[in-house]
Amino acid sequence: MEHRQPTRDLKSWRLVAVVAGMLAVHGVLAQGVIKGDPAKARQIVTQVCVACHAADGNSAIPVNPSLAAQHPEYTYKQLMNFKPQGSKSAERNNAVMAGMVANLSEDDMKNLAAYFAAQKAKPGVARDAALVKQGEAIYRGGVAAKGIPACASCHAPNGAGMPAQFPRLAGQHGEYTSGQLKAFRAGQRANDAAQMMRGVAAKMSDQEIAAVSEYIAGLR
Repeated sequence: MEHRQPTRDLKSWRLVAVVAGMLAVHGVLAQGVIKGDPAKARQIVTQVCVACHAADGNSAIPVNPSLAAQHPEYTYKQLMNFKPQGSKSAERNNAVMAGMVANLSEDDMKNLAAYFAAQKAKPGVARDAALVKQGEAIYRGGVAAKGIPACASCHAPNGAGMPAQFPRLAGQHGEYTSGQLKAFRAGQRANDAAQMMRGVAAKMSDQEIAAVSEYIAGLR
């Protein structure tokens, strides 16, 4: 099952996106545009990244994210967040990824971010029509009664995200998306700018998380 978003203008999406962009200025935007050399990343990809994310960034393991076509600024930020900075603990706690980035330099991370950004993303698939219907309503319109904003506000109606600000979500594994939303909700993941994702996820039920994650999996 796949679904595409209409191209009509969404005034509410634009308004919230502007506000969200302002809030994110101290997060991803503060790093500027990431420019790396994809060719220099190939050896690291084949030796380190391939087992979990595949050589082309289209992970075949549902709990591991697909990285293909992801905005390089976002990928770079996540890689940096997995690694302690001096005496400061890692902003994103993950034992596996901590080991993966331990020996990577900042240039290595920039090169990896550029490499995966250049890969073509394979379309994902949603399988549960009922969840997709519920997820579409939340993704596009939020849940006003609970103060949950539309996901499209920051990640765009088609899931393409906003370069240098918010990640691309279209086609991402439902299992991975669900896991991250629950991690934000529990405070186990806390590297979101201005606590934006923690604030959103805290208001979401398991059912709402499952629905949004399923919808995102088939979004193109």
